[in-house]
Amino acid sequence: MKRWVIPGLALTGLLAGCQPAPQGLKLGVLLPATGDLAPLGQEMIPAVNLLVEQVNACGGVNGQPVQVFQEDDQTQPTAGAAAMTKLAEVNQVGGVVGSFASSVSQAALDVAVRNQVPLVSPGSTSPEFTERAKKGEYKGFWYRTAPPDTYQGAALAALALKRGLRRVSTVVINNSYGLGFEREFTRAFTQKGGQIVNRPTRYDPNATTLESEARSAFANKPQAVMAAVYAETGALLLKSAYEQGLLPGVQLLLTDAVQSEQFVTSVGKNPQGQFIIAGAIGTVPGADGPALAALEKLWREKRGTALPPFTAQTWDAAAVIILAAQAAQSNRGVDIAPKIREIGNPPGQPVTDVCQGLALLKQGQDINYQGASGNVDFDAFGDVVGSYDVWQVTPDGKIRVIDRVKP
Repeated sequence: MKRWVIPGLALTGLLAGCQPAPQGLKLGVLLPATGDLAPLGQEMIPAVNLLVEQVNACGGVNGQPVQVFQEDDQTQPTAGAAAMTKLAEVNQVGGVVGSFASSVSQAALDVAVRNQVPLVSPGSTSPEFTERAKKGEYKGFWYRTAPPDTYQGAALAALALKRGLRRVSTVVINNSYGLGFEREFTRAFTQKGGQIVNRPTRYDPNATTLESEARSAFANKPQAVMAAVYAETGALLLKSAYEQGLLPGVQLLLTDAVQSEQFVTSVGKNPQGQFIIAGAIGTVPGADGPALAALEKLWREKRGTALPPFTAQTWDAAAVIILAAQAAQSNRGVDIAPKIREIGNPPGQPVTDVCQGLALLKQGQDINYQGASGNVDFDAFGDVVGSYDVWQVTPDGKIRVIDRVKP
């Protein structure tokens, strides 16, 4: 008996030792640390880490710490799709915060839907997502915490008309973001009596010279030029316009993708030391949610700066995945996805603190997360409605918010 019992015990212990340890929620991050949108993406990424740090300090999700898996999408659709494949199929994440560029999110979504992993974007604003969601292409695995450009295009058009700018030309990056913005701006602007005076100018996202595109953008003596561009290529375009003497007397109307002082600096200064695009104005999805003040305070304590653009939307994108996982009592994407709308929308007890929300969910209560960017009430297509900040480039190259508009 002794000869058989001892090996049996040893075998039992060996089998127990081979059991996989319980794993917590794996949270993916797919944002641009490099490439055309890096100036904004680099400021968004820390928001996820700050939130996860808080969540793990208050007990994690489903009894385990949250793990973060970060990938750089390089602001390139091909790189984004490859990174999303790694997150979904190798890291086996339960949800992904990303991407920022609409073209990258479009490429990543095919992978996300196939692997049943929810993708929650803090900044992909192309109206194309709404159209495809209405056709059922995303099967409930797509959400975004920034409102679509259906609203922002109209907001920028209203701003132009409010300033008496009725003759405007347009130039956009030739991808889903630029084309969607061009369409919505043009529709809203012309319906209110504005006139687009140039032929649509669209430039290659991989272009290295943009002299002819700059000439086309400023053709026919416009009062203003609406430029829906990315940072690196947008700086190249506006620098070329300056070098050709096209900027004097023309108001620049810019968008969310270039709201950074790094962009202003990259366009450069004139020989007198003045910033070339001083006086440019633009719009960007604003943040006015109930949780905003607490996030601004935390950001100043941890980062020492004011809250950058899209940081609140990034925080909320991570928050809804984390809360949905607890609501589902599961770390699998297929279980998390349908819970995102449930925890973000009424009914349920309103909460602004993610740890408080987790505690209530553990008690079996329903919650209505009220975010930093806004109320985060998702419609049937994964969209939210938000407000827009109006920003301006100051003579010393800073970005200053001067107004707010709501669609």
